[in-house]
Amino acid sequence: MTRQITVGGIPIGGGAPVVIQSMLNTKTTDVAGSLEQIRKLQIAGCQIARLAVPNMEAAKTFGEICKESPLPLVADIHFDYKLAIAAAEGGASKIRINPGNIGGEDRVKAVVDVCKERKIPIRIGVNGGSLDKRLLEKYGHPTAEALVESAFEHLELLEKFGFYDTCVSMKSSTVPTMVAAARLFRSKCDYPIHIGVTETGPVRMGLMKSAMGIGALLLDGIGDTIRVSLTDDPVEEIYAAQDILKAAGLRKEGVNIISCPTCGRTKIDLIGLVNRVDAALKDCKKPITVAVMGCIVNGPGEAREADIGIAGGDDCGMLFEKGKQIEKLPYEELLPALLERIERM
Repeated sequence: MTRQITVGGIPIGGGAPVVIQSMLNTKTTDVAGSLEQIRKLQIAGCQIARLAVPNMEAAKTFGEICKESPLPLVADIHFDYKLAIAAAEGGASKIRINPGNIGGEDRVKAVVDVCKERKIPIRIGVNGGSLDKRLLEKYGHPTAEALVESAFEHLELLEKFGFYDTCVSMKSSTVPTMVAAARLFRSKCDYPIHIGVTETGPVRMGLMKSAMGIGALLLDGIGDTIRVSLTDDPVEEIYAAQDILKAAGLRKEGVNIISCPTCGRTKIDLIGLVNRVDAALKDCKKPITVAVMGCIVNGPGEAREADIGIAGGDDCGMLFEKGKQIEKLPYEELLPALLERIERM
C-alpha cells in the first residue's frame, strides 16, 4: 500500500479510491470563465482541478478562483519559484512543480517551507519532454529508467528539507515508457503516483493511448490518481477517466452500457440508438448495466446479466430486465420506456 496525501480533504493513496483529475484550458486570469469550467468539471465527476500559473497576474487571480472553487485546485508551476509561493499563499490545495526547473536548492526550499507550513502537498512532475540534459546524455533518450532516476533525485531533494507530503508523476507520450516507468518506480518506492499519458494527439488516439497506459497500470494495482490528457474539452477527460476506471473494475458508480457490434440480423438503427442512450445516461450515477442490442432473437440472452436493456426487431423491440422480457414496444418508444424504467430503479 502506498503512503497517503490529502488534497483539499481528498485522500490520495493509502488504499483510497483512485481520484480523477483534469486541467483547465481557460486562462487563469479569466476568473469567471475558469470558475464556470470548474463547475462543469465537478458536475461531470472531476474531483481535483489543475490550473496553469505562468505569471504573477495569474497567481493573483488563481487565489481569487480558489476562494469560490467547489473543487480543490492545483497550481501548475514552471520556472519561477515565487509563483509557487504566491499560489500556496493564495489557497492552492496542491502545488505541481518540477524541482529541476525552478532554480537552486534555496528556491526549492522556499517552496517547501511554505507548503510545509500550510500543509499543502507537492506533486513532482517528471516529463519525458523536459528531462535534465545530464540524464538524456546518460540514457540517450527519455527512457523509463531516466524518468525514475529524475523522480528520485527530486524526492531526495524534498526529503532533504524534511518534506514527505509528496505525489509523483512520470509522464511520457510513449505508452510503453510511461507504463514501464510507473512499474519501476512502484517496485522501489511507496509514494503515491499520479498516472497519465501526456501529449496523446487527436482525441481518438488520445483515448486509445490513455486507456492502454492508465488501464494497464490500474490492473497492476498501480495508480492513486489519474488524468486523461485529451486535446478536447476537459469535461471529456472526466468521462474518459470514469470509463477507464469502470472498465478496470475500480468504479461501480455510473452506467455501464453494453451493446452488440451489429450484424446482418440487425433490423434497427442500432448505432444511432446506442449513441442516444449513451448521451441520455451520461450523467446518471446509478451503478447499473444497460444493454442495447440489435436483435430480439439473441439480444436478451446475450445480455442476461444486464440490469435492464432493450433489443430491436422489425420496427419494434422489447424492454427486458435480467434477460426476461418486460414489454414489447414500437421502435420509437424503446428509448423513452428504457429511460422511464431506469428513473424508477
